[in-house]
Amino acid sequence: MDRASLLFCTLSLALSLLISILFFPLATLTQKELEASRLPVPAEEMGDLDLGDFGSVSVPELVDYYLENPPDRWGGEAPVRQVRFQGC
Repeated sequence: MDRASLLFCTLSLALSLLISILFFPLATLTQKELEASRLPVPAEEMGDLDLGDFGSVSVPELVDYYLENPPDRWGGEAPVRQVRFQGC
């Protein structure tokens, strides 16, 4: 290998390591958040969820809607439509 290739590989590795060291604390949870995430919360105690254009909706309402309107069993794909070519 020539000198430029070794220099590029070394600098790339060092830069990647530096970026991971700098940004790792931003990706971790605090001890308090970690303990809170391990406790289950009833749906009634959760706050409302903001769904953008649909407004704020409570979690029990979302569960009721899902139970009344389950997703399509076939993954939402529409059946293939038969195309008919007809004359004038």
